[in-house]
Amino acid sequence: MSTEVKTKEKVDMDPKYIIKLTVTLLLCCLVVAAALGGVNAITKDKIAAINWENTVTAMKAVVADPDSTEFSEALENTEAMTAAAASAGGTLDSVYEVLVGGENAGYAIKVVASGSQGSIEMMVGVDAEGAVTGVSIVDNAETAGIGSKVMNNEPLSSGTGVLDQFIGKSAADGALAVGTNVDAISGATVSTKGVTTGVNAALAVAGAIG
Repeated sequence: MSTEVKTKEKVDMDPKYIIKLTVTLLLCCLVVAAALGGVNAITKDKIAAINWENTVTAMKAVVADPDSTEFSEALENTEAMTAAAASAGGTLDSVYEVLVGGENAGYAIKVVASGSQGSIEMMVGVDAEGAVTGVSIVDNAETAGIGSKVMNNEPLSSGTGVLDQFIGKSAADGALAVGTNVDAISGATVSTKGVTTGVNAALAVAGAIG
């Protein structure tokens, strides 16, 4: 018995055995890595296509004539654009040129602002004259039945959708503020303020683009 144990220990510690085991493990890792890389290569383009489709849907929701509008790929976020959004209390995500008949007709600007329960990600359309053409909520975590009323563009007492009230507003109106030139949904003032911040940020970005 003692001889068998010693023999086994000798085999386990044999340098050739260790090298063989190491090579085997390395080959296994390479095979797994190659397989994962292949899956990523196959799905990467599909994921990118889906993300772009969702982005286009959000952009079409904020332009005056979606059927006649095309969009550029995301423009480079300059320091001036990023700073402009931050100065208005928002965060710039991305900017796309709005094209009608191949000509610039404004920008679709994705920004993020703080709501009552977290970040509100929105797309804001701004035409060539610097006026808002629409606001579309991309993602949010607002409270169902309260903040969600703002996210879903439910009507104000005037009958106008809470998001639709921003259409036509521009930097010429001054800083947009709830209670001054923006109306809030009852009980969802913080959520309305969050969207207002996002719109101010988008207008600031459009101004920085020139």
